[in-house]
Amino acid sequence: MNPLLLPEHGGPDDGPAATFDFSTNASPLGPPPALLAAVQAADRRAYPDPAYRALRRLLGDEDLVLPTAGGAEGIRRLTLAAMLAGRREVWVPQPGFGDYAQAAQALGLAVKPYAQPADIAPTAPALVWICEPCNPTGASVAAWPDLGGHLVIVDRAYEPLRLQGDTPALPPGAWQLHCPNKALGLTGIRAGYAVAPAADDMWRHALSLAPSWVLSAEGVAMLTHWLDDDTQAWLAQARATLRDWTAAQRALLAELDWQQRPSRTHFWLARPPRPDYALRLRERALRLRDATSFGLPGWVRVSAQPPAAQQALQQAVLEIEGEDA
Repeated sequence: MNPLLLPEHGGPDDGPAATFDFSTNASPLGPPPALLAAVQAADRRAYPDPAYRALRRLLGDEDLVLPTAGGAEGIRRLTLAAMLAGRREVWVPQPGFGDYAQAAQALGLAVKPYAQPADIAPTAPALVWICEPCNPTGASVAAWPDLGGHLVIVDRAYEPLRLQGDTPALPPGAWQLHCPNKALGLTGIRAGYAVAPAADDMWRHALSLAPSWVLSAEGVAMLTHWLDDDTQAWLAQARATLRDWTAAQRALLAELDWQQRPSRTHFWLARPPRPDYALRLRERALRLRDATSFGLPGWVRVSAQPPAAQQALQQAVLEIEGEDA
């Protein structure tokens, strides 16, 4: 068997620090002050409650909420739980986050990519991953079909960063995976949670597979304040700012002759005039997310960044074009 390759990600790499990072799809606005203060004040001297009972009650039904060490750990654990619950096929969005397929391949499960909901046609008991809105495209659909009989998990990491349109109807009986650190600009805190539709075999497997103290004290503090009114008001204002930055950056890239795909979020797919732009911009301390690993060579994923970053991107592109003239 060929060795499995680790999925590629945006964000930090092993090169010099980027002055401006357009590759990450986390919010560039950082966390709300009150939530950040709570994280910084977290008591690191003691273990959290290993059952996280108070936190689970805050996040929903205590008997259905499952804390996770971020989205990636949740994807791995829920895929394993799905296998133990009898699922043998895993349907994943393409293009999509690489960890869905990676988790299934590591367990020897059949991986089936789909581009549209109509493409999903399981031939065996299946796990179906939905990312809504989707990473890396930022795309959304009008409504998701009923996939009755199959296990559906909706990754909602980017729902708080939806800038346009309403949340579509989700398949009935779907699990939901929440990863607030993206919208809060705190991706260094590995904390999220899943919500099960019922305390069934899948739930029991997922609960039993959790490592002890899956959340750190900082993770507990972040999730404790995630649903606070102050946090949600801050996020609403952040989305308004991101709409302005997104519109300005899209206009800038259009002027520079970059192709761009539609998106409902502050990140989207773009195609520079030349395929070496990502590398050449990285040499100028600007990072883009090369989309080759998504099956889209020549494309990059970009996220809206503050005006100063946009100005630096424009200047760097003009320098590259000047060198090639």
